[in-house]
Amino acid sequence: MHHNVRYNCRVLFLNRKILLIRPKMLMAHYGVYRELRWFSPWKQLRQVEEYFLPQIIQEVTGQDTVPFGDCVLSTKDTCIGTEICSELWNPRSPHIQMGLDGVEIFTNSSASHHELRKADLRVDLVRSATIRSGGIYLYANQRGCDGDRVYYDGCAMVAINGDIVAQGAQFSLNDVEVITATLDLEDVRSYRGEICQPNMEIEPKPCRRVNVDFSLSSGDDIYLPTHQPIALHFHSPEEEISLGPACWLWDYLRRSGLAGFLLPLSGGVDSSSTACIVHSMCVLICQAVEDGNSQVLEDVRRVVADDSYRPERPSELCGRIFTTCYMASENSSEGTCSRAKGLASQIGSTHININIDMAVKGILGIFSVCTGKWPQFRVNGGSHRENLALQNVQARVRMVLAYLLAQLGLWARGKPGGLLVLGSANVDESLTGYFTKYDCSSADINPIGGISKTDLKTFLVYCVEQFQLPALRGILSAPPTAELEPLEDGQVSQTDEADMGLTYSELSVIGRLRKISKCGPFSMFCKLIHTWRDALSPAEVAQKVKHFFRMYSMNRHKMTTVTPSYHAESYSPDDNRFDLRPFLYNTRWTWQFRSIDNQIPLLRVPMLVAAAGGASCQGGTKEPSP
Repeated sequence: MHHNVRYNCRVLFLNRKILLIRPKMLMAHYGVYRELRWFSPWKQLRQVEEYFLPQIIQEVTGQDTVPFGDCVLSTKDTCIGTEICSELWNPRSPHIQMGLDGVEIFTNSSASHHELRKADLRVDLVRSATIRSGGIYLYANQRGCDGDRVYYDGCAMVAINGDIVAQGAQFSLNDVEVITATLDLEDVRSYRGEICQPNMEIEPKPCRRVNVDFSLSSGDDIYLPTHQPIALHFHSPEEEISLGPACWLWDYLRRSGLAGFLLPLSGGVDSSSTACIVHSMCVLICQAVEDGNSQVLEDVRRVVADDSYRPERPSELCGRIFTTCYMASENSSEGTCSRAKGLASQIGSTHININIDMAVKGILGIFSVCTGKWPQFRVNGGSHRENLALQNVQARVRMVLAYLLAQLGLWARGKPGGLLVLGSANVDESLTGYFTKYDCSSADINPIGGISKTDLKTFLVYCVEQFQLPALRGILSAPPTAELEPLEDGQVSQTDEADMGLTYSELSVIGRLRKISKCGPFSMFCKLIHTWRDALSPAEVAQKVKHFFRMYSMNRHKMTTVTPSYHAESYSPDDNRFDLRPFLYNTRWTWQFRSIDNQIPLLRVPMLVAAAGGASCQGGTKEPSP
């Protein structure tokens, strides 16, 4: 704290002395970040004050006061400035003015989280920071689980004059990674001398400089070869899903003090994706141990409670720390049971088959004693409410059994510890509320809760070859189904997309429009009549938009209790820290739906749909986002 105000600061040291305390000026208060809850921004541009160090630090450094504020370090041979994390992403990034005032090296200590398809954007920002006005940019990023829903994915970089010359790994079980590069400051000066000279003469307010009796270079440096631009490596989305959530799971497991994971494995795409991510985690652990990572070996021995254990194969490690359970009912098909068993066998998990019918009938028996009624499925003459309640009781029984097995499963096998329960609801199902509140999607953590169904399917295709899991082919070819309603002639009668009234690919489009484009019903309709014009009529688009918003508003309350999920997608509906919205809506959307209905007769005239340069919807205005 400085003058009783709390700042987020970076402290720069040299030889046991504090050179500078640099408070953050541009805060991250969007997306998953709420920095203004805890810190205030430093608003005094180019101003420096004296900061009195606490006595405990004075005794270590021998200093009473140090510079505090917006300034740079001036060494004998160069000038070094600093940015903090999101300042790089801001349109008023400090490196712009620092570069025009002669700062040659920019450093950034960042906590940038992983999102699918984000890594290239981060690289572009680092490159652009030096391509316009030259300079060297040193970018360091945090790595690991933050104890919450995000994973920081490393990927440190060194850039000069718009070229990346060194790049760290994006995903790794190593807690620390150091990358280095040898660069020539004269290259920066030559670049600026040709491109930036006129602009650098008119910089109005120079940076405050702290002189440092130190040199980064020496007379012998001229014999060192400099690093050249490298070919950048970016993971495919399938690789990102395989690696990011796997690293997050391992970090969570080793810090939780528990002995592994339990997953209700249904034989569908979602739970199979979660199982494959755990398998990928075991692959990473075995590789890290083989590479000599003593910390990973120490952690895995603590998890399995065996000080002499050394993992040899991912499948063998899976058998020790991963339990899967297929919970059958009278509505389950033989196909899903065999697919779940086949995948469990190939990844090596300890697999259990149980039947929940006895528990379900016991609960319904209690209800019948209380009310004198026995509910029926719709196919047996029951109402919609009865049909839904009978599905929900099956789902909730599975949650209770999952936690019972997680707590006592290892005890029953004579082993110590408990298990973390894994969930497997995808981001699209969370968005529409297509899951039972407090069912087996209610778990301790969920590695796929921020990933779309479309991406999960391509991930499983990748896993077939990457991990040699041919059982996934049958899972991919089967229609997604909850199997909560009676079978018809032994075959599944219920499919997810039919229940939702929307395909998963349509939900991905709608989810991005809702969150990223901030669309409500009417503005979303205006966009989708063009996006989907080749497949759907305006009336059909209107029906899908209205159906989505009814489901979304009716089920938004489920987001208040949804399992903490790995944040991987920019349209996640996570209610805890990312998508902060009400959970009680007017489900009729009276004004918005009426506005949509008023447009449909007008859009039947082709000229109104395709009017060049005109409004998409006649007489419409974009309403506030719900």
